Amino acid sequence: QVQLVESGGGSVQAGVSLRLSCAASEYLNGMNRLGWFRQAPGKEREGVAGIYTRSGNTYYADSVKGRFTISQDNAKNTIYLQMNSLKPEDTAMYYCAAGVYGGMWNIPRGYNYWGQGTQVTVSS
Repeated sequence: QVQLVESGGGSVQAGVSLRLSCAASEYLNGMNRLGWFRQAPGKEREGVAGIYTRSGNTYYADSVKGRFTISQDNAKNTIYLQMNSLKPEDTAMYYCAAGVYGGMWNIPRGYNYWGQGTQVTVSS
């Protein structure tokens, strides 16, 4: 059972940056895909960024493209989400996820492991 623990969230002003971290209890190399999702109150969970571990290919939601960057550090078993130029609409609970098998990076179903989430609040 892989455990994922997110950190790095907080309350910030619009325009600043945050870096979220997701520490895994096991080697991430065994996973096929890694992703960051977010969920705002009253909304469905949406994919923000994903990475396929074998190819290294990354994917982003249109709303964050050019502002957010997903990366992984295999030596530290950690996934990162660098978030720049934050906007109030980025306010949400952010979750990291890991999937053993292939599939679409932005579909929550199919990810095997989830973190507990870290809150990001951006004020204008």
